[in-house]
Amino acid sequence: MNRNKARLLSIPYIIWVIGFTVIPIIFIIARAVTDGTGSPTAANLLAIFDPIHRKALYLSLILAFLSTVICILLAFPVAVILRNSRFNKKNIIMFVLILPMWMNFILRILAIQMLISNNGIINNLLGFLSLPPLSMINTPGAIVLGMVYDYLPYMLLPVLNSVLAIPEDVIEAAKDLGAGRRAVISKIILPLSLSGIGSGITMVFVPSMTEFVIANILGGGKLQLIGNIIEQEFTTTMNWNLGSGLSVTLMVFVLITSIIFGRSSENGSKATGFTI
Repeated sequence: MNRNKARLLSIPYIIWVIGFTVIPIIFIIARAVTDGTGSPTAANLLAIFDPIHRKALYLSLILAFLSTVICILLAFPVAVILRNSRFNKKNIIMFVLILPMWMNFILRILAIQMLISNNGIINNLLGFLSLPPLSMINTPGAIVLGMVYDYLPYMLLPVLNSVLAIPEDVIEAAKDLGAGRRAVISKIILPLSLSGIGSGITMVFVPSMTEFVIANILGGGKLQLIGNIIEQEFTTTMNWNLGSGLSVTLMVFVLITSIIFGRSSENGSKATGFTI
């Protein structure tokens, strides 16, 4: 009886997944392997190797990698500090950290644009201090800053959960055996939090690879990521077949990367003898 109820309750979700995930993916794949006349072709899939598309994919990969690394470097120390903190209101700290996520995505990026634009708040402050202005907008660094600002909570939450899940007895045993603070962090906390780091990498790297809105706003359209090219094929040139082919190729690339990251973090956790 319980199984029948569970199946009935899962029907709306199944309908939602089929209607808004499975069917669109099938539609995109069908467009990817055909041309404008409906004839089968592999040209749309192989278009990723064109020099322009390959350059955009390479730039997307580099910026996504940098964003992910920066998010790790920021999230892990915060997680360790929160674990060791004696402040009882850790929920308040977490609330403050994820508060920007409550704001609209576009508004958050526009706020960054107001800060780093040529006539923005930072350059006005530098001018007030008689310092030379900085050229920050429309650069790869601006795009990375926007990605880090937007996706950092998605790294912080799984890393923090993994760090908080480490048994206190394990850390106390390491200290009793003479391990210092650095040894505890590098040999105990870091290896045991690899599963959370792996989840965070997937949640940051994947959307960063497919990002195009941040590149449009903070890059000024001067830097073409693979997401920008795909978006232009669908909305500007109206070449849905080519856009679908690039989308499918990028989907496969991201899927392979996610599997690699997932296995790496899983192997890292198993190597320590623990699974968080």
